[in-house]
Amino acid sequence: MTGTDIENRKQTEDRLRQENVVLREELDKTSMFEEIVGTSPALKSVLSRISKVAPSDSTVLIMGETGTGKELVARAIHRRSDRASRAFVSVNCAAIPRDLIASELFGHEKGAFTGATQQRLVDLNLRVEARSSSTSRRTPSRDPGCPTACFTRARVRARGGARRIRADVRVVAATNRDLQAAISAGSFRSDLFYRLHVFPIDIPSLRERREDIPLLVEYFMDRYARKAGKNIKRVNKKTLELLQCYPWPGNIRELQNVIERSVILCETEIFSIDESWLPQQPLLTAEPKPQVELPRRLLVQEKDMIEAALKESRGRIFGPKGAAAKLGIPRSTLESKIRSLKINKSRFKA
Repeated sequence: MTGTDIENRKQTEDRLRQENVVLREELDKTSMFEEIVGTSPALKSVLSRISKVAPSDSTVLIMGETGTGKELVARAIHRRSDRASRAFVSVNCAAIPRDLIASELFGHEKGAFTGATQQRLVDLNLRVEARSSSTSRRTPSRDPGCPTACFTRARVRARGGARRIRADVRVVAATNRDLQAAISAGSFRSDLFYRLHVFPIDIPSLRERREDIPLLVEYFMDRYARKAGKNIKRVNKKTLELLQCYPWPGNIRELQNVIERSVILCETEIFSIDESWLPQQPLLTAEPKPQVELPRRLLVQEKDMIEAALKESRGRIFGPKGAAAKLGIPRSTLESKIRSLKINKSRFKA
């Protein structure tokens, strides 16, 4: 019986090891590009922070506009960590319904909820059961009540299950939202923010690292030319000037798509793009100013409503006659708003 148990354990470990290899290969294929390209000071600052935090087990919060390469940075952190030989599991929490996020992350037992007709073990759960040291990249959800929590060397439990499983997971979260503004607006939980905000890394937009555009163009052009079997030797000077003047709202992802499309259509040894793909637009306009004023007005109105509710409830926050009940929001959300709006609730007490 002992020999059988050892053999079964070896087979399970071999199966998990093979799944890790397949998963890593699949994730490598879907990554935006294999290397971080650029020599600008803004990018060098990011690379310096990556090299310092990677060997540790600290939770990392990567922030930046869409298309700046946040997942690439997360993978760079994982590959330079002690967990590099283990799985890197990417989970988009924003795409998972609130009621199913626990099931998606940790699996569920049969009968745990309506529709759970069989046991479900997800990739992350398999690694957790094997007690492997993995890295999990998560995108913070848009739902302020999302039960997502970062955990390292914690104990988790599949939904509907009684057995607790030991987990050794490093969390690297990424978002393109302004979380401080989201907390002020009540659309993101402050406690989750402070759990994630251990080691923040701000990824610069492509507008902030224009000196890297020629290198990126050469990199993508060579990559897609080799894939298409084309011999493209140089970039048209006017094309390069056009690429450097464009504001790139979609950042590196947009640049990558434009280069790939151009390589497919290119029939000469000189690389060029269609100017109509990049409509000229000023980098800074006077139009966004009214848009900035609206959130300020909303914050003032929100502060007035909270102060009115506190005055009516005599400074009481919870309970049926508390300010939270009068406003129709959870107590924790109200307390977070009071702190962010710097409201002195004690002055409303009788």
